[in-house]
Amino acid sequence: MPSPSIVWFRDDLRLADNPALRAAIDRGEPIIGLYVLDEESPGIRPLGGAARWWLHGSLASLTERLAERGGALVLRRGPADRVVREAVTDAGAGAVFWNRRYGGPERELDAGLKAGLRDAGVEVASFAASLLFEPWAVTTGAGTPYAVFSPFWRACQALPTPRAPLPEPREIAGPRHPIHSDRLGDWDLLPNEPDWAGGLREAWEPGEPAARRRLREFLDDDLDHYARARDEPAAGATSLLSPRLRWGEVSPHQVWHGGVATGRAGKFLSELGWREFAWHTLFHSPDLATKNLRREFDAFPWPRLRPSVLEAWQRGRTGIALVDAGMRELWETGYMHNRVRMVTASFLIKNLLIDWRLGEQWFWDTLVDADAANNPFNWQWVAGSGADAAPYFRIFNPDLQAKKFDPNGHYVRQWAPEHLSDEPPRPIVDLRETRQAALAAYDVVKRAARG
Repeated sequence: MPSPSIVWFRDDLRLADNPALRAAIDRGEPIIGLYVLDEESPGIRPLGGAARWWLHGSLASLTERLAERGGALVLRRGPADRVVREAVTDAGAGAVFWNRRYGGPERELDAGLKAGLRDAGVEVASFAASLLFEPWAVTTGAGTPYAVFSPFWRACQALPTPRAPLPEPREIAGPRHPIHSDRLGDWDLLPNEPDWAGGLREAWEPGEPAARRRLREFLDDDLDHYARARDEPAAGATSLLSPRLRWGEVSPHQVWHGGVATGRAGKFLSELGWREFAWHTLFHSPDLATKNLRREFDAFPWPRLRPSVLEAWQRGRTGIALVDAGMRELWETGYMHNRVRMVTASFLIKNLLIDWRLGEQWFWDTLVDADAANNPFNWQWVAGSGADAAPYFRIFNPDLQAKKFDPNGHYVRQWAPEHLSDEPPRPIVDLRETRQAALAAYDVVKRAARG
């Protein structure tokens, strides 16, 4: 009798360049695709609202694409260790394949499951699919993780070239006897009361086909303008690939080799390097979202939180034009231009003196591309508490940033037009005064660092 192979999809919701899927095909037995919505395992961070919306669309697309090729996607919900074992039993599976994850709780879960399945006589194998370079392969001469990006990226580039992407399978042999699957709609991933996702639906189309179209469009039409205009939020020069990479609808290997083939993607490829740096940092510091990498920042004297001030930032009602525009773009579309992300984060931390972790949590809930590495990594970079961090005294002045990167006000006009009226809203804080207060607070950190 055939012993089906289970391909456990996680953040790799694609058919092309999927090593776990390729291994199952090569094994020559029927294949069951499995996705587990795990919101219960210890340490696994539940998805934010915007991420849940994207996941619904991406799973719907993957289900359709598997069915077109003869395969099927089984959806189950619960703690992954139990759910995967149950699926193996229900299917009489002889093998389970997955692509690796790099967060601490995820690695612990996967290692325990791998050992348990092997003890039960099931073949198990995991593969590199979501990073160009494995975290344990890039270390300093002393064997420690890099803390600064430039030498990290030089070390990556000195390694063998990332492998070529694997082709998309044309046929996938499905099981003769399907096993039970939840209905995607029963997972309630989409908002309803109220339905706040209209702007997301207008801005995005989840799924692998749309991801590959966007990659081609960017490389063909937008790459030439990327290095010059990527910091201008109204220029439309960014790749918009971040949610595609976050959900694995396109792989970094596809992006890398597509960029290399153009011969003019150096700056863009270094942004892939920054993504790698974030994930390598998370691998070595699993509590990245909750603890300062630079422990001297534990002494930072955050004042008592004023909820009304935090809400004004969240809703784009600070009276600061570029900040308000960015926060409204985020709320409407689940996305924010990267330059504006730095400005809004700096304003929260250094002008409002609100703990970076509260900002990270808001972005986690509202960004379609929020992942476990890049989101906290970049917040810590702005805060000055992370790897290769911006010095704390580097405070992004949002008015000067607007003059430099949105000089004609196109971005502000789109998202916060009242700021360009004859009577613009008044700022909730004075930028100069709050900058001085932030620097004074930082003196406490400097004294703690001196011991």
